[in-house]
Amino acid sequence: MDSKPSSSETTANGTIYLSDAVTTAAKILVVGHFAVGKTTFIGSLSEITPLRTEEKMTQASVHVDDLRGVPDKVTTTVALDFGRLTLTEELVLYLFGTPGQQRFMQLWEDMARGALGALLLVDPARLEETFPVIDLIDEYGLEYAIAVNTFNAQQHFDEAEIREALDLLPDTPVVYCDARDQRSSANALIALVRHLLDRAA
Repeated sequence: MDSKPSSSETTANGTIYLSDAVTTAAKILVVGHFAVGKTTFIGSLSEITPLRTEEKMTQASVHVDDLRGVPDKVTTTVALDFGRLTLTEELVLYLFGTPGQQRFMQLWEDMARGALGALLLVDPARLEETFPVIDLIDEYGLEYAIAVNTFNAQQHFDEAEIREALDLLPDTPVVYCDARDQRSSANALIALVRHLLDRAA
């Protein structure tokens, strides 16, 4: 995957515009529990400078946000992340990253509106934290794929174990990715797009 999609145009000041060849735009949610790597994932893929609403974590969040497994985390998304990826000459994806904490779940209604599907990032060491997110995906009727984010994983689980632990349907895609790596993240997103196309066929 090239760092700059062929169907975008870069101006002299570095601004990336869509070309006239793009005919279809799709809204994709990147979801998952707190500190699973959503901001990093979107940042690794976006062809534009991503919009981020990260704030420093303060003492006030100590008894609210569970930092077990992520002791080095110092910022958190408080509204959304936004990025753009031109996937083909005709198709552009708009990526919306949702905040992971329960207190921000009221944002889901607006963010889910018009979304084609969701890529659900999971941390294999904290699978139990994924269930509330799956409940929200089901509540809003979104098709989704699972992306197991391995960049900070202390444990490895094979696909069968992930499926059983999360009680997934047989046709729900499960892929492994490193959210820091562009190619790895792109492969996860492509798995979701293929799943959405199969479901629409």
